[in-house]
Amino acid sequence: MGFGAMRLTGPGVWGLPADVPAALDLARLAVELGVTFIDTADSYGPGTSEEMLAEALYPYPAGLVIGTKAGQSRPSRDEWLPLGRPEYLRQQAELSLRRLRLESLDLFQLHRIDPKVPVAEQFGALAQLQKEGKIRHIGLSQVSVAELEAARTEIDVVSVQNRYSLSDRVDEDVLEYCEREGIAFVPWLPIARGEHSRDRGVLAGVAAELGATTTQVSLAWLLHRSPVMIPIPGTSSAGHLRENVAAAELKLTDEQFARLDAAYPAS
Repeated sequence: MGFGAMRLTGPGVWGLPADVPAALDLARLAVELGVTFIDTADSYGPGTSEEMLAEALYPYPAGLVIGTKAGQSRPSRDEWLPLGRPEYLRQQAELSLRRLRLESLDLFQLHRIDPKVPVAEQFGALAQLQKEGKIRHIGLSQVSVAELEAARTEIDVVSVQNRYSLSDRVDEDVLEYCEREGIAFVPWLPIARGEHSRDRGVLAGVAAELGATTTQVSLAWLLHRSPVMIPIPGTSSAGHLRENVAAAELKLTDEQFARLDAAYPAS
């Protein structure tokens, strides 16, 4: 189970959180609970999430992988605009290195493909950063199978981060492609903005059978669904963090998995 660090920021994913010490403690708790993959992005804050992670965890423990992203600009609190110009991606990689206090980024993901910039230029910028040792591995976010296949002719893609959950499976074909090709699939919004916690249907029934919460069951379903799945639930609550991480130990029977699968079919 990974940890999504977007909420180590203020309201609207903008600026500092209201309680900075609590947010720092939350990042430390994630590692104490055994999390070895943390997801962040330059646009979270902007820059705040990366700075908070460094403040909480640097020097980083052995085995911890921090993946960050660039390619979404934040001209204002309410705007998320794709920006994939090569010079911008390079600038943002350098800023992420500085904020995270690293010499090389473990995983650098293109947050969105910019439709206004030739894709070859965007992928080329990532390849050049990798060649220079600024980044170790390259990932993509919110891509189709066709876009992923096109990218792989120019770069080695080790991860895909698309929106996906038990109740939101539009990108089932992307997940299946990642399974076939051995590419990590990192679902964002893995519990559908918390909607699964309020479920009163099949999900709630399976949760009652297992003595677990509906959130835990939805995360366990993701892990049961595919061996390449790495959920990154985010939270600002220590209690919810403990609950999310514990979901990695929850085992669904094949019958329970099938029942959930049928109740929330892929689109």
